[in-house]
Amino acid sequence: MAVLTTYARVYVDDLDAALPTFEALTGAKPELRFVYEGVELAAVGACLLVAGTPEALAPFRNVQVTAIVDDLEEILTVVAREGGQTLDGPNAVPTGQNLTILHPGGAVIEYVRFDSAKVEAQT
Repeated sequence: MAVLTTYARVYVDDLDAALPTFEALTGAKPELRFVYEGVELAAVGACLLVAGTPEALAPFRNVQVTAIVDDLEEILTVVAREGGQTLDGPNAVPTGQNLTILHPGGAVIEYVRFDSAKVEAQT
């Protein structure tokens, strides 16, 4: 199992208003941009901007990081061995599959295994 990349989550009210600043700071354009469960998301550099109303963002705010991995099953194995808890998933998402884990010590991390065809459709 490998963590391929990580995205710091940044919660914003308005994605279109936030994007120009993050593009200027990172020198990058959004790699991904899509809508999921009432929120808009865009990956810019090492940030995953998550935008929506306070009500729409509420279910997502406890997640601190999104990690892109090559194997969700291995994540589940490690979490079970180390005493973590699966909060949600695995689920089908616009970019592949995800799951959300509560790690011992309190960190909440979303793990995503990209499906290249789905990712390509979101760029």
